[in-house]
Amino acid sequence: MFKKFSQLGRAFMLPIAILPVAGLLLGLGGALTNESAIHAYPFLNVGWLQTVLKIMSFAGNAVFANLALIFTIGVAVGLAKGDKGTAGLSGAIAFLVYTATIAGLLQLFSAKGATIDTGVLGAIVIGGVVAYLHNHYRKIELPQFLGFFGGSRFIPILSAFAAIILGAIFYMIWPPIQNLLVVAGKEIATLGSIGSFFYGFLLRLTGAVGLHHTIYPMFWYTSLGGTEVVAGKTIVGAQNIFFAQLADPNHHGMFTYGTRFFAGRFATMMFGLPAAALAMYHCIPKASRKKEGGLYFSSGLTSFLTGITEPIEYTFLFAAPWLYVIHSFLDGLSFYFADIMNIRIGNSFSAGLIDFLLFGVLQGESRTHWMYVVPFGLAWGVIYYVVFRFCIAKFHVAIPGMVPAEEDDSTEPVGAGPVVAASNGDLHSSSLALIEAFGGSTNIDTVEACATRLRVATNGQKPVDKDAIKNLGATAVLEVSDGVQAVFGGKADLYSQEINQILDRD
Repeated sequence: MFKKFSQLGRAFMLPIAILPVAGLLLGLGGALTNESAIHAYPFLNVGWLQTVLKIMSFAGNAVFANLALIFTIGVAVGLAKGDKGTAGLSGAIAFLVYTATIAGLLQLFSAKGATIDTGVLGAIVIGGVVAYLHNHYRKIELPQFLGFFGGSRFIPILSAFAAIILGAIFYMIWPPIQNLLVVAGKEIATLGSIGSFFYGFLLRLTGAVGLHHTIYPMFWYTSLGGTEVVAGKTIVGAQNIFFAQLADPNHHGMFTYGTRFFAGRFATMMFGLPAAALAMYHCIPKASRKKEGGLYFSSGLTSFLTGITEPIEYTFLFAAPWLYVIHSFLDGLSFYFADIMNIRIGNSFSAGLIDFLLFGVLQGESRTHWMYVVPFGLAWGVIYYVVFRFCIAKFHVAIPGMVPAEEDDSTEPVGAGPVVAASNGDLHSSSLALIEAFGGSTNIDTVEACATRLRVATNGQKPVDKDAIKNLGATAVLEVSDGVQAVFGGKADLYSQEINQILDRD
């Protein structure tokens, strides 16, 4: 179960990666072409500038308007074991056939005006089915007279027929499910601020093992996140609604209440975790601060600017999982307080300063209540600092640098061995060293990466050298049922590509 959800969460990272850029385009374009913004800042009312900004808005909106298609392709590519290009093309074809099948059945057999929108759930199913067919039949051999259609060419054809069947199935089963999602969304809405707390707590808690990517899409892109009519169209999903309102020049007043599934993140990511990083820095001995200070500073700054929290979270997650539970509880409270303060700030991918400025400050106080975030965030930072400093000092949590460098005789000096030398070398030599640390090429089944983690599935023929992996730059190494996950931050994807190239794998 863990392996399957982990794979799905990893597959989500590919389509999600485009959202920050699309959000920037839509955020800037939508904010600066809004009538209220033009009225407030007359210098924006320049023909060529408004043309550029509107094109930016149209470009960004194009991504969110076709999100299901993008997710289908991303899931198919992410779950494919090889020849990923064919998997992506097959996913796109399957999605188009799938939506056309549903539209045709609605036209033939349903009442006029009836709609079915399976959103990201349909994308997961289509992408998953395409990936399954691709992995099992991409090397199929057909009779000689059909040989041209064999191998990878067979997958788009097979996927199209599967999409017709799936479209018919969803046509029959989705209307009651769609209604159930609407009811469930209304029930969550009735929980109000308490519901926001549980959402934030569980989202952060599952993030420890990379399973949060299977939770928040349900609220961001389906009826669980709300249903609203924007510009004459019915929109489902909190993020979809937010960006539809952002793109609608006639939308006035506060943004959708669905922003409660985003707004609580800003205080934690911009203030709480950077304060936790400062607390950890102050907890380690002074002799270690020069060596480890860069780690805590860069991790805190990353969280503040971009909302990417893994670099700082993995400094204490494995040393004290109970502290991560406390962190998750605090994050849930952040969602709760943001809800009761009626903060209405959306986001594209995460909740750092960039999204705060784009979707909070530039949208205006009257639409977002962004000013509430600053005093609340400062108070939240103090709470995080006090909690983390007390817990780490009281229970002697073994965070990086807790043992002074001169007392830590377990760390080899630079140059003491090939692994340490490789960590300072180029990408290729470091990747070669990683292959050896993972037990050699014969011990490795698959190598993939998410935003910050290198995920290696092993067959157990040889042990994995965790210390060597850490010496190569990993801030943490987690053993899972099917192998190892090593946290390398932004280098994870680079290592994944280089190692696969060395191993001559797709």
